[in-house]
Amino acid sequence: MPSPVNLYATMFLACLASILLIPFAAVGLSLINTGLGRSRSAAHSMMASVCVLCVAALAYFICGFAWQGFPGSAAHVATVGGKPWNWLGAGPLLLRHQPLDGSLPSLAVLLGLFSVGLAALIPLGSGADRWRLGACCISTAVLAGWTFPLFAHWVWGGGFLAQLGVNYGLGRGFIDTGGSATIQAVGGLSALSIAWLLGPRHGKYTRDGLPTAIPGHNGVLVMLGCLLALVGWLGLNCAGAILYNAVAPGNAVQVAVNTFLCAASAALATAVLTNVRFGKPDASLTANGWVGGLAASSGACAFIVPAEAVVIGTIAGVLVTLSVEWFELHMSVDDPGGSVSAHAMGGLWGVLAAGIFANGAGMSGQWLAQLVGIATLIGFVLPLTYGLNWLIGRVSPHRVAAEGERQGMDLHELGAGAYPEFVVHSDEFIER
Repeated sequence: MPSPVNLYATMFLACLASILLIPFAAVGLSLINTGLGRSRSAAHSMMASVCVLCVAALAYFICGFAWQGFPGSAAHVATVGGKPWNWLGAGPLLLRHQPLDGSLPSLAVLLGLFSVGLAALIPLGSGADRWRLGACCISTAVLAGWTFPLFAHWVWGGGFLAQLGVNYGLGRGFIDTGGSATIQAVGGLSALSIAWLLGPRHGKYTRDGLPTAIPGHNGVLVMLGCLLALVGWLGLNCAGAILYNAVAPGNAVQVAVNTFLCAASAALATAVLTNVRFGKPDASLTANGWVGGLAASSGACAFIVPAEAVVIGTIAGVLVTLSVEWFELHMSVDDPGGSVSAHAMGGLWGVLAAGIFANGAGMSGQWLAQLVGIATLIGFVLPLTYGLNWLIGRVSPHRVAAEGERQGMDLHELGAGAYPEFVVHSDEFIER
């Protein structure tokens, strides 16, 4: 039998290697957001991605991890109905007195730095072509310094959602292996808030209120982003399973298989559905379905068998495809990158799927714990992120001036275009 030291060394190496793959997901999301936007805003999109990752890391370093914490660390606890309600971490700011020595909390710091960056990248897709760089950086600071760590504490830091099993007998408490809720849904609901506050792009809707197609400018970037995102998601889900769900390093193979199958089935479901509805498969929607499948996989990938992963992915692909149309047509939400559908809807479905399909000891009542988590996301996190971004907009307007949108974000905010040798099309072809 391996010694405890050898077991920990194996777990540490597996977890660290998985965490170091996560930046590929950041690259993938950045390319997807850029490819689905306009050519005259491509450099701005990539610049915003870099800035957002930097701001998110610094905000998380200053106060984010202190408020997220790790199970067993200091926390603010209130008593509600005779039960302890752990609602916020109470660690020191600036990572003071936090050893970065390969311990479990130190791995959580590294995972959190990358995870909060992924969550912050998601709203860039919904705000593409019109969200000012300064405003998106301020919004990211609030997301990474408060909204993300608050919810992450409730799920990954030993907070009240994680305690639902111990306090109320609801399965293992709220489970979120790789961040379907903590990263995807939080980021996706933030994206919905940004899309609402910004309003649609010029020319997106006719005078009759009907949406017009504004196709992404580079499908190659989008598909390359999908492939890179898969690599990052494999690391994200494996690291979350090992660190927060006590999954043995050897079971990371099962996590990886489920992750890939979920994404593959989601992408194929989207391709088939769009082919049936439109006569040809839609590449951009297929990319959204792929990402939606990845987002859904992060909920229960450590607790399901491969056949269940295929079912979860297939439903995610159909759900994302239909929700894109629903948000655009019935809610007048202009979301160029499909962030709301792929991440918010995909993530929420992944959370619910964890309650439906997760199997193993102590899972009785798990579905109810997952519903409590979904209610918290929709009933608290969405109004919170909308309200905070509304306040930000009063200080620093979110939307670029009309002239800046017409000219293109590259020239207006950066002074140079991404494709100086190309012809960048105007809005004439979508004027009504």
